[in-house]
Amino acid sequence: MKPIIFDVDTGIDDAMAMAYALNSPELEVLGFTTCFGNVPVVESTRNTLAVLEKLNKRIPVFEGAAQTLVRGEKKKYPKHVHGEDGLGNTLQFEPTIKASQGNAVDFIIDQVKSRPHEITIIAVGPLTNIALAIKKAPTIMSLVKEVVIMGGAVNVPGNVTPYAEANIISDPEAADQVFASGLPITLVGLDVTLQTYLLKSKLDDWRATGKESAKFLAKMTDYYMKAYENSHPGLGGCALHDPLAVGVAIDSSFVSTEWMNVKVVTGGEETGRTIGQQDSEPGIRVCTKVESDRFVKHFLERVI
Repeated sequence: MKPIIFDVDTGIDDAMAMAYALNSPELEVLGFTTCFGNVPVVESTRNTLAVLEKLNKRIPVFEGAAQTLVRGEKKKYPKHVHGEDGLGNTLQFEPTIKASQGNAVDFIIDQVKSRPHEITIIAVGPLTNIALAIKKAPTIMSLVKEVVIMGGAVNVPGNVTPYAEANIISDPEAADQVFASGLPITLVGLDVTLQTYLLKSKLDDWRATGKESAKFLAKMTDYYMKAYENSHPGLGGCALHDPLAVGVAIDSSFVSTEWMNVKVVTGGEETGRTIGQQDSEPGIRVCTKVESDRFVKHFLERVI
């Protein structure tokens, strides 16, 4: 089993990614660390606990960054995509399980130090917790096995602005520092995630199982798909952004990558833009192609 730390800003696609990871025998989820992003961090923590409760899993959850590295608190959250509660307005209960004592950044540092060269970090929100961990304990950079990041749009337009993807623009300075850190990064961006589609008809299959967790995921994903229909009329489903990062952590052959040096624009109209250059010293693996059908089949076999 591959030991992972899963860094989330739990909205709807995070919830699907969590279910996928927790139902995949290749992965040993050591803990979830939470960040602001789709929702404020307190709600991200609550949502993570709620999803775990619905999945009947007990994994440590550590609350992390409440605000960006240098820009203060995030001003606006994508409620039109993830709902008022971040889970498609499905949260009719407060989770009974509680977050663990301690801080997300310290948990990341302690785990990496205790299992050098073993741990993969999957990060599907803003990269603030990772940047803070690097700042606090720079020696961990050489001890992390891999960081799989859902974020960025290197060769395609952004999804928040024409230039920027949501996770990167939420804290561009954090992303730029992480990309330049020397960590062994695989970047799973819109270049590939927008080629992965979950069709609306699959939600009926989830409901038909009769499982409470399946109905919970189907209801929130239905909300997500309606948001997609507004922005992508006729699509009939949604992209699997965060789940693809999990898929890559399980089986890297789902994607093809190119080595690039990736920098993040941190000022002006193009703030949040991820610029990949192959003519300078390569730093990270950028996913450029995906075997979408094979990945989606794998995801559907595991998620429920």
